[in-house]
Amino acid sequence: MARAMDETVLRSMAKWPDVPDVYGWLSLDRRGNWLIRSTGATPSFEKIGNAALREFIGRNYQPDSRGCWYFQNGPQRVFVALAYTPLVLHFEGEALFDHCGRPFQLEQAFVDEEGSVLMHGKTGIGLLDDRDLAEYADRAPGLPTIACGAVPGRFGFAPNPTA
Repeated sequence: MARAMDETVLRSMAKWPDVPDVYGWLSLDRRGNWLIRSTGATPSFEKIGNAALREFIGRNYQPDSRGCWYFQNGPQRVFVALAYTPLVLHFEGEALFDHCGRPFQLEQAFVDEEGSVLMHGKTGIGLLDDRDLAEYADRAPGLPTIACGAVPGRFGFAPNPTA
């Protein structure tokens, strides 16, 4: 499911092929926000506010062969810790999009024991943004259930990538 990366990223990967991977610095919350680790006295995660940076991350976000999702930052892979699923979905009118702004084609939907709606499509599994739950509930009553703990294994992703 590799996606086209920015040309500048591809050039830097060719120029510097052996840059070490980064873990523990980037995460994705349940509403599709990118969070970066702060470097203060007490490490915490802060929402990335810069729109250009969020868009750059989104264009260069994909999984590796282990199911670990990462952002290709030039020659370096920055692995992403996931609050739940690798994609977060929302409606714009009748159309469904992922948190990176890409259209999402729904194949199957589920509800977990917490009442969260999960949607599976060709690009992977996504969590429906909780702000769209009420609207979606009117469209799709009686979804099959899935246990939260079973989601990563069933859909082949690692929520907390490690080296």
